[in-house]
Amino acid sequence: MSQSRNDMTEVVMNMPELTEAGLSPVYEHSTIRVFDWGHEKRESAGGIVCEQPKGETAADKVEDEETYMDFPDGGLRAWLVALGVGCGICATFGFVNAWGVFQAYYEETMLPNTPPSTIAWIGSVQYALVFIPGLIFGRLFDIGYFKLPVSIAAAVLVTATFLVAECKEFWQLVLCQGLAVGFASGAVFGPVMGILPHWFQKRLGIAYGLTATGSSIGGTLFPIAVRNLIQEVGFPWTMRIIGFILILLLGVCVVTTDRRLPPKPKPGPFINLHAFKNRAYATYCISGFVNYLGLYTVLTYIDVSATASGVPVEFSFYLLPIANTGSFFGRVLAGILSDRYGPLNTIIPANCIAGIMTYIWPLTSSKGGAIGVAIIYGMTSGIYASLIAPPIVGMGDRWNVGTRIGMAFTLVALGALSGPPISGAINTATNGFKFVGIYAGSAIQVGVVLLLITRYFVLQGQFFGKC
Repeated sequence: MSQSRNDMTEVVMNMPELTEAGLSPVYEHSTIRVFDWGHEKRESAGGIVCEQPKGETAADKVEDEETYMDFPDGGLRAWLVALGVGCGICATFGFVNAWGVFQAYYEETMLPNTPPSTIAWIGSVQYALVFIPGLIFGRLFDIGYFKLPVSIAAAVLVTATFLVAECKEFWQLVLCQGLAVGFASGAVFGPVMGILPHWFQKRLGIAYGLTATGSSIGGTLFPIAVRNLIQEVGFPWTMRIIGFILILLLGVCVVTTDRRLPPKPKPGPFINLHAFKNRAYATYCISGFVNYLGLYTVLTYIDVSATASGVPVEFSFYLLPIANTGSFFGRVLAGILSDRYGPLNTIIPANCIAGIMTYIWPLTSSKGGAIGVAIIYGMTSGIYASLIAPPIVGMGDRWNVGTRIGMAFTLVALGALSGPPISGAINTATNGFKFVGIYAGSAIQVGVVLLLITRYFVLQGQFFGKC
């Protein structure tokens, strides 16, 4: 140990000592940086330089680190947290993913004189608000607030769902289903996405993959339930029943999820622009925005386009649940592949295939073709959706993960907000989905290029490597 300038002490630790201390480098292929309690450890010749306050010995610091940085990576408590996260995702992202069935119902029954591109704004606002509140609630999560904000948001989500049952006009649906349901969903979704890095490290990929299946389960079951219940009990009681289902799912989420690591001791601003100096993080955020300009298009219009191409309405309705079923298997596979090869290495080829299927989607005119597109697109897009957060975890320290995820999700939200209405406007202008597929598929492929650039920055120019 040697005395440094001012009142700081430098402790040089080699990689074996670092591992024994329970500390983890951000990326094994780039400049090694380890973070703890707001102090940044920088690289030095022969090891990692760990800065810590004068008067605190290295042994004391290591003992404190072992208390928190020895991640459970399993066990009853950790998997209960994962269960709660999955239920929260099912009640929020899974419910929002069922928008396609509402789009079709509003076009056919409730709002027959309203243009489809206008109706699509309800779903787009929902999609966007699933991500935007993460900017606020992610920061609250970092400074220690979790249970109370999530509980309040859960209550608002249930209330808004009951209010949708009373809606008759477009503007009412925008307020209740678009704004209220969307914002409340985001206020739950953002914080629970930051919980898993508190409980998992080596198995973080599989934890994210398994919990993300909640979105697929919700996106599969909610559309089927909504369509059949509307025929049996009508739209108002359908939404009330959905509300009771959300009470159960959100109750499990609130009871089982909780923080494990202590909050950041010196909380900063809600927006940390310094994070964008990391070229990998900045490029990754831009790629998320561009990807979501096209990623939701197929899920929004797959049943409508199938009906327009001659597929019976009774069958085309099930294409969205089929796509979400494919997404279920994609998300499980994503977790397994992510832990082995890295999240970026997993989502890049999957996103490329999703873009190709978006090009193919408008050209299908048979049941078999539509099913094939739905399954493959659902699986590959599900891989990206389930692994959108893990790369961000590795682009900084875990004490600020909520803020970084929140800022990235805000940019993603702008793409999710704009994408479906742009697709709807193209459909109205061209009276078909061919150019819609070209637009959305091209947006996804540009996003793939940006992901490749992100990978280049992460690996510092190396071709091979886990990231």
